[in-house]
Amino acid sequence: MARGVPGGYRIWDNKQRKWWGDHYELCPDELLAELNGNRDYEKITALLRRYRARKR
Repeated sequence: MARGVPGGYRIWDNKQRKWWGDHYELCPDELLAELNGNRDYEKITALLRRYRARKR
């Protein structure tokens, strides 16, 4: 689940009860759709790498 935080969004892991992943200035729609939908590990990993690369 994405939650708004000062300066953007973060992903909240309900199972572990902690923030997961990086801080995003813009909401990564594809990543959120996958996390809330099929939860395919390989696709989530690829999306995280792509969004991380954009930040650099």
